[in-house]
Amino acid sequence: MRFGISTFVDDDSIDPVSLARAIEERGFASLLVAEHSHIPASRESPYPAGGDLPSAYYNTLDPFVTLAAAAAVTSSIELFTGVTLLIQRDPIHTAKEAASIDHISGGRFTFGVGAGWNLEEMRNHGTDPKTRGARLDESIEAIKALWTTEPAEYHGKHIDFELSYCRPKPVQKPHPPIYIGGNSDATVKRVIRHDAGWVSNPLPTEMLAQRIGQMRDGAGNDVPLAMFGTPVDADYWRAAEDLGFGQLGLLLPSVPKDESLRLLDDYAAEVERYRSAG
Repeated sequence: MRFGISTFVDDDSIDPVSLARAIEERGFASLLVAEHSHIPASRESPYPAGGDLPSAYYNTLDPFVTLAAAAAVTSSIELFTGVTLLIQRDPIHTAKEAASIDHISGGRFTFGVGAGWNLEEMRNHGTDPKTRGARLDESIEAIKALWTTEPAEYHGKHIDFELSYCRPKPVQKPHPPIYIGGNSDATVKRVIRHDAGWVSNPLPTEMLAQRIGQMRDGAGNDVPLAMFGTPVDADYWRAAEDLGFGQLGLLLPSVPKDESLRLLDDYAAEVERYRSAG
């Protein structure tokens, strides 16, 4: 099992270049970054974790710009969107941005996608929350087409375009890995439908086991598993490893550079102790 770092990179925290270099220097496998385009001031959607919405949600950097900066100063870490709010994005632009990062990084991009939870944010992008599942499915299919065929076309209810040329194509063939976020029966069906992986939140292990079982039963095979926001807890890591997780993104709070570097040192030491303990 590999260990990466997941975080909300914002304009008050460590900068993307310093963060990416520090992650790679300490032997971590990946950088997973979150996305929110904006937070409507009139938001009524409750924060899924409960309580007030953390400040990092209000000032998060764009994930594709962040990962492009990280790609330019690293050579080995995986660059993972955790997750792209795809229903709020134009799929043609997103296909190009993602493929560009895969091209710049030499094939290190992983496409984590999801529908999100903030209904007001969706509506501001012209997305009816009632159609978010169908729009997400169509967007994934359309982006796969743009990545793998030339010229590409897609005709759905929500996404529709004629034969078009879209380059660059991703370095990874047939395309970068796709992971789908969420915790619902619909998420399970979507992972199976798109032959994707699952990027989970740090749910209770019993809930993780239930969802993973549903996915494996439906797919008829193992499903790639990654996690965003993993606590620094060796017992939880062991349980996740036993469930088959291939990667855990340890949660780095959105804090300034010096504190971030200190925490990364602490995390690296904890990972080393975990590995040494077998």
